[in-house]
Order: sequence, then structure tokens, then C-alpha cells
Amino acid sequence: MTIGLGHYLAVGAILFTLGILGIFLNRKNIIVILMSIELILLSVNINLVAFSTFLGDIVGQVFALLVLTVAAAEAAIGLAVLVTYFRNRGSIAVEDVNLMKG
Repeated sequence: MTIGLGHYLAVGAILFTLGILGIFLNRKNIIVILMSIELILLSVNINLVAFSTFLGDIVGQVFALLVLTVAAAEAAIGLAVLVTYFRNRGSIAVEDVNLMKG
């Protein structure tokens, strides 16, 4: 049995669904929300690389590298903001972060 394009798309769809569920079901923990966003970006990367290999083009793999760069920057900046916020407030609950509006 060979692994085809459909298998990669199924794995990407499962990861995307888990990421969306992680965002909507857990609205209390910001770290879990950031991890869910990373899962969504990972599923996009899997789809980009799978289609790139299926079509014999390298453009999808280049876009996947760009998405990885954006994901790394998002994780670094998001965690830095969370650490700073935790030092100031003592909590990183989503309800507390909503107080920053205004």
C-alpha cells in the first residue's frame, strides 16, 4: 500500500479540525489557544508540501518555509507577551487579558 495525496490531506484535515476545536472549546487558557494556532499552521504546511510534491512544483515547499517562519515569529512574540503579562498581572486567563482593552 502506497501513501498517496489523500492520506496527507486527511492528516492535514484532522490537524486543522483539532486546531479549530482547541480554539473554540478552550477559551480559558491562552497557551492552549496558541498551540491550536500552531496546529492549524502545521496542517497548512502539510497540505502545501503534499500538493507541491503531487504537482512536481517547488512553490508549495517555499510557501511552507514562509509559513514556518511566520509560525516561529508568532510563537516567540506570543510567548514573550504572555511572560510579560504574567509578570505584571500574575495570571494569564483570557478573562483577565480582556481587561487590557481600552
